[in-house]
Amino acid sequence: MSTESSVIKNYDTWKKFLGERVIQAEKVGMSEDTIAKLAFEIGEFLDKKVDPQNASNRAIKELWDVGDESQRHTIASLMVKLAKQNA
Repeated sequence: MSTESSVIKNYDTWKKFLGERVIQAEKVGMSEDTIAKLAFEIGEFLDKKVDPQNASNRAIKELWDVGDESQRHTIASLMVKLAKQNA
C-alpha cells in the first residue's frame, strides 16, 4: 500500500500529513490566504477524483457537496486550521 493511499484511508494520518504540508508552506512564505485557496483547489480535485475511504472523509465530502462555493472555501479554511493543530 502506498503512503498516499494509507494517508487518505486514515483520517488522523490525513490530518497530520496535511498539517505538516501547511507548516512547510508557511515556512517558505505562503500566506494563510494562499494556503486556504490551495486547500480549496485540492478539495475540488478530491471531490471529483477520489472516493472517500472512511466515514470521516465521507462526511467531509458530503458537506462539500451540499455547500456553495463560499461554504466550500470555509470548509477548506477550517481543514487547514484543523490540520495545523494536528501537525
